[in-house]
Amino acid sequence: MTKKNIASTSRLSEQEITEYILDRFKDVKQGKIKDLVSFQAMNKYMIMAHSQIELKILGNIVASYKKTSLSDIMSEYEKHLKIALEKQPTTKSHYNVIMHIFGHFSKNFSQTEKEQFFKLFYRFREGEITIGEILSEINQIIFRFNNTYLANQTYFLLYSDQQTRNLFHILSQMNLEKI
Repeated sequence: MTKKNIASTSRLSEQEITEYILDRFKDVKQGKIKDLVSFQAMNKYMIMAHSQIELKILGNIVASYKKTSLSDIMSEYEKHLKIALEKQPTTKSHYNVIMHIFGHFSKNFSQTEKEQFFKLFYRFREGEITIGEILSEINQIIFRFNNTYLANQTYFLLYSDQQTRNLFHILSQMNLEKI
């Protein structure tokens, strides 16, 4: 079994991901508006990968909490969350999410790190590596820069492949080759 096959067999299915998100939302429905705000923040990139349109609608629903009853908000949110999760993420939608994520730490990258990142990005876009593999690379960067907002994103929890090498391993190998 090749590395790519191993990665794909250990990856969660879209149905499992959807069930996980909807299960978490069941708990939120029993809570307060702050629980919904937290849920929205933690699932932003997950929802974005499924539907940018629904992400915007969900954000507007959450923002309307002062004008609408909590039960109506929860009901409307659940309806649009299900609509969003019905759409399957595409390479293009993952690409868009990764570019948004890259914006969180690109200012802190050296030129070499940016070049390495975009090489990985290209390999993902061309189908040479999986979404799980590129996210496992980004996971290392998130912890390096201590970005708790990104670290709390379910997108990484549900799509990352923790068994792959990371960007810093590649860079250290490059530095050793120069010596």
